[in-house]
Amino acid sequence: MSDKQTLLLPFLLIAVGIGWLLSALGIAPSIDWVWTLGLASIGILAFLLGGIDKFTVVVGPLFLLASLLSVLRQTGKLDFNVEIPILVIWTGLLFLLARLKSIQVPAWMNDTK
Repeated sequence: MSDKQTLLLPFLLIAVGIGWLLSALGIAPSIDWVWTLGLASIGILAFLLGGIDKFTVVVGPLFLLASLLSVLRQTGKLDFNVEIPILVIWTGLLFLLARLKSIQVPAWMNDTK
């Protein structure tokens, strides 16, 4: 297991704990921090573990955006009926971005055995 992979759990626990504490103290609004930070963690991990390639330029930003939109929805600033179309539009835009020749194909897709 790489050093980056062993850092995931401690940082995720710290982030969830901070969010939970801020909600419990009334400093931050009541948000499902496990869900929201889980989405953000997947987005960040895509880049940390995979670098930048055609897969991570779609997955990373999409999960980060999903995390942000989740916070906006949970705080009443965004309706679910708006959140989902935004995610669909961004998914399409990210797929177009991934088609750029300057972005490399992930190594695991080139693995021919």
